[in-house]
Amino acid sequence: MEILINERRFEGTGFVHDRAGGLHQITFNFKVRSGQEYHEVTTLLYKKDFHIQVPEEGLSFQAVIQKYSTSAVNLYEENAIADYHIQLIEKKAGE
Repeated sequence: MEILINERRFEGTGFVHDRAGGLHQITFNFKVRSGQEYHEVTTLLYKKDFHIQVPEEGLSFQAVIQKYSTSAVNLYEENAIADYHIQLIEKKAGE
């Protein structure tokens, strides 16, 4: 499933959409390759404000990271691939 975080496209697997206290919450997995992709994803995830779009589900909202984790892969090694798991929750109005 295609998920956009600040207009950057991710191919997500295991996608789950829930409502937590009335707020959208999405969880999904994706892969990241070493090199430029790793740098782009890491830089993006250090930001604290995300615009989420999931076209297939008709979702569009502002969010923050609730949880994320990665597999223990050294992405400084050439051709390495890591598994990421991320959970994002919609920001409350005024945040």
